[in-house]
Amino acid sequence: MQTAKRRKRLNNDAKWGYVFIFVPIVSFIIFTLYPVVQAAIVSFQSYKPLKTEFVGLTNYSNTLKNGLFFKSIWNTAVYTAVTVPISILVAFIISILLVPFKKRSQSFFKAVFYLPGIASGVALSFVWKWIFDPLPSGLLNSVIRAFGIQNQNWLGSSQTAMLSLIIMTIFSGLGSTVIIYVAALLGIDPTYYEVANIDGATFLQRIKYVVWPMVKPTTVFLTITGVINAFQAFQTAYLMTGGGPDHATTMVGLLIFNNAFKYFNYGEACAQALLLAGIIAVFAIFQFKVMAADVEY
Repeated sequence: MQTAKRRKRLNNDAKWGYVFIFVPIVSFIIFTLYPVVQAAIVSFQSYKPLKTEFVGLTNYSNTLKNGLFFKSIWNTAVYTAVTVPISILVAFIISILLVPFKKRSQSFFKAVFYLPGIASGVALSFVWKWIFDPLPSGLLNSVIRAFGIQNQNWLGSSQTAMLSLIIMTIFSGLGSTVIIYVAALLGIDPTYYEVANIDGATFLQRIKYVVWPMVKPTTVFLTITGVINAFQAFQTAYLMTGGGPDHATTMVGLLIFNNAFKYFNYGEACAQALLLAGIIAVFAIFQFKVMAADVEY
C-alpha cells in the first residue's frame, strides 16, 4: 500500500517537473535549435526571399577562398588572445584588493565596476569615441601629450584601431568578472589563510599557493566564457569602426552580419556562422582538456 502511494507521489512529481521544464524546452527549440538547423540548411543554398537554389558546398568553398574571412579570423583571434587574459588578470587583482573591505564598501565598488555593463552599447560607444577623439582636445590624446607622445588617430589608423577596441573592451567589461571573483574569494575557507600565516607565507605566496588554486574553477569558467564571447564580438567593431580602417578591425561576427544584411548573401553568411561555431567548439574543448583536467566543480 505504501509502495503504491510512493509511486503515485513520484509520478505526480515527475509530471510537475515536465510542466516546469516545458517553457525552457520550447524556448530552446524555437530560439536556438530551429535557427541553427535553418542556418545549416541555408548554408547549402543560394538563398533569396522569392527564390532558393541548392548549391551544395559552394558557400563553404567561397568562404575558404575569401582572404577577408581569414583576416577576420586573425583579427578575432588577436582580439581574444589579448582581451581575455588581461581582463581576467585585472579583475582578479581588483577582487583581491576589494576583499578586505567591509561589505558596504565592497558593494559600492562592485556597483561602480559593474555600471558600464548595464549601460547600452551605443551609449558606451559614444563615450569611448569621445575618449578616442583624434583631435588634440581628445581625452586620451590630452593624457598622452603630457608624456610627450604625439596625437594619435586612434580609430582611424590601422596601427591603433584594434588596440583602441581592446582597451575599450577591457575597461568596459570588468564588472561581472570582478563580482564573480569576489564571490569566489569570499568562499575560501579562512583556515587556509591561517595555516599559510603559521607557515610564514608572504602575501604573494598566499596568492600563489592558496588563493589562485582555490579560484581555479572560477578562472576556467571565466576563460572559456570569455573566449566564446570574444569570438562572437560584433557590437564593438560595428559601432566604433565599422570594421575599418582597411578591415583592421573586421571581426568574424561583423563579417557575417555584413554578408547577411548588407550584401544579402545569406547562404555564405550561414556557412561562415557555422564555421565560426565549429572554431568556438574546438577552442572550448581544448580549454576543457588543458585547463579543467584537475578541476572539480
